[in-house]
Amino acid sequence: MQKQLNNSIPLAVFMSVVGVLWPGPIPGTGQAPDQPYRAPRFIGTQNPDLSGIWQTYNSANWNLEPHPAGPAPFPALTGAIGAMPAGLGVVEGGKIPYQPWAEAKRKENFEKRFNRPITREINETTGDPEAKCYMPGIPRATYMGFPFQIVQTPAQILITYEFASATRSIHIGRKPPSPNSSWMGWSIGHWEGDTLVVEVTDQRDQTWFDRAGNFHSDALKVVERYTPLTPYHLMYEATIEDPKVFTRPWKISMPLYRNMERNAQILEFKCVEFAEEFIYGHLVEGRKN
Repeated sequence: MQKQLNNSIPLAVFMSVVGVLWPGPIPGTGQAPDQPYRAPRFIGTQNPDLSGIWQTYNSANWNLEPHPAGPAPFPALTGAIGAMPAGLGVVEGGKIPYQPWAEAKRKENFEKRFNRPITREINETTGDPEAKCYMPGIPRATYMGFPFQIVQTPAQILITYEFASATRSIHIGRKPPSPNSSWMGWSIGHWEGDTLVVEVTDQRDQTWFDRAGNFHSDALKVVERYTPLTPYHLMYEATIEDPKVFTRPWKISMPLYRNMERNAQILEFKCVEFAEEFIYGHLVEGRKN
């Protein structure tokens, strides 16, 4: 199957357009656009160097599936600020293959996405975890719109995300057992040519895929693929498997863009303090009463 930049643009078409718009060598490589891109090697290895600060530019965090523009959650207060941008979707085939009960659960999640976590049961069963500043899980951490940094070594890769200061380590060439389930899961990676392949398991079932209520169970397995396209782009693909929720495995794909600002860096977005009123405000209100 031909690699694609999203569910409608084949990689070969993308590279041919690059060849028309940029007829000379790809900057920094000496390669013509019609030649397969060969990324710089990581020092002392034959593997590409993926180090850098990367970011997506799409509306996948609003909804992985194709969707129209929509109003802000509280338009009377914010007007057009916070309105949902339209999106072509990043799901191969357009539709997430839910089991019937799970499709109904997704709709319920969306309807209750702003439920305040006033009890432990409500906190663990309803409400978008992004609103509560929980670590986003994989693959959602990739396309929230915040930058993330890849730091590479021969035996391990660290990815640090700006949102909630989330981090994870990818073990390369070895498979240590997972100590326990966690918000960011357990990542085991290997190289297939120039593609970094990462299997992520043991994620908590409280993470969502987006703000539309798309969700998973504790049986989730995600297989990610990071492939260099140019000095400034990676192709990101993730195959999602969860037999408790979906009728079959399904796939998302999108390009990642390198941050090219002179002083590009990961800044602080420790959003816990932004969520304190949402999470704990009822305790203060109860004390006043």
